[in-house]
Amino acid sequence: MNQPAYLTVKALTKYLKRKFDADPYLRNVMVKGEISNFKQHTSGHMYFTLKDDQARILAVMFSTMNRRLKFQPENGMQVLVKGEITVYEASGQYQIYVKEMQPDGIGELFLAFEQLKEKLEKEGLFRPEIKKKIPSFPAAVGVVTSPTGAAIRDIITTIKRRFPITKVYVYPALVQGENAASSVAKAIAEANRNEEIDVLIVGRGGGSIEELWAFNEEVVARAIHHSRIPVISAVGHETDFTIADFVADMRAPTPTGAAELAVPQIEDVLEKVLTKKMRLIRAVSEKVNRERKRYEALKDSYVLRNPASIYVQKMEKVDRLTEKLIREQRFQFHRLQDYYSYLSKQLFKHHPGKRIQLASENVEHQQLELHKQMVRYLNEHKKKLGNTLSVFSALNPMKIMERGYGVVFSEDQTVIKSTEQVDRGDNIQIRLSDGQLDCRVTEVRRDHNGN
Repeated sequence: MNQPAYLTVKALTKYLKRKFDADPYLRNVMVKGEISNFKQHTSGHMYFTLKDDQARILAVMFSTMNRRLKFQPENGMQVLVKGEITVYEASGQYQIYVKEMQPDGIGELFLAFEQLKEKLEKEGLFRPEIKKKIPSFPAAVGVVTSPTGAAIRDIITTIKRRFPITKVYVYPALVQGENAASSVAKAIAEANRNEEIDVLIVGRGGGSIEELWAFNEEVVARAIHHSRIPVISAVGHETDFTIADFVADMRAPTPTGAAELAVPQIEDVLEKVLTKKMRLIRAVSEKVNRERKRYEALKDSYVLRNPASIYVQKMEKVDRLTEKLIREQRFQFHRLQDYYSYLSKQLFKHHPGKRIQLASENVEHQQLELHKQMVRYLNEHKKKLGNTLSVFSALNPMKIMERGYGVVFSEDQTVIKSTEQVDRGDNIQIRLSDGQLDCRVTEVRRDHNGN
């Protein structure tokens, strides 16, 4: 019996992949669904899951395909994709390799516009406080636009008509197409290297949203933001709004309008100059008349007719001030002399030697006083001691014994005060003033109250 042929997992997966690749219907599949688990790798490739309420499929969009996207895919976004279904051999899972993608229900360009606008607004690129002021009388104007379009002719014509003394520098750039955004950004950077330019116009004539899209690119927005030269955006018609309009320091409705905002009307300037000239002439004339009258008044004054009177009075004042100064110096000298004399006395009074001398005298006085107190104290206590000794001497038992009395002690040295404390035959001691007698009791005789 023949053994059944078992396939390896690799062989089976490869077979299934060939089946998928051979199916013409799977080479160009159009699918709609919701993006989830979206991840953009550092390589630029996009990995996500395309799902609906009942199923899901893995999806990959390589960087060579997704770099043409005008919007940034996000989780939860409903999209329409076109791609090829195949099997990824390493995991055995089927997935779709996306070639094209667009939002479902909203225009791709509109979504990209809103996404970039929200991003740049959060970064603060639209804040009014960072907008630079457009100079009133620019010496030179730079223009970034197509050198062959109608916009450049309108701008140059308007500037030369309104303010012919202004120089115009044209920086050619592509204003539509795949490379237009980078071309505009480079032209803005090149214009910023020209120190003569006071204001920069960036724009082009009207067109569709696709034709104007270069001015909705992030690279152009950041180039305008980093420009040291104030920028006026002039893209399309009055109803057209681009990201460049929000970032620029001023928006013009049209390229012609940008030229009108960039330079003043020379007739208006001349009129203002003439008005200021007349006011200046009138002011100078009035000033001259006032100064002439003042000169005439000074010329006829007593001081100018008698100039010696000026310094004579000043000399007299100098003499008075000199005398006052001398008096003040003498007064200050005597005052300081008195003060120094006072300080000298205070210093002598508080001199350490003087204080030591006074302290020594005080010590001697205290020693004498202490000696007196001690002598008095000793005499008083010596007298008290003599009295006390007299009393003690009078009460001293030994003195009494000298008159013939003695003290009787038992063998245990207890003082015998009564005949009741001894019996016949007991040994007793009799202490006299000059010694002691050891005795034995041979008879106990008690008084009439005893036995």
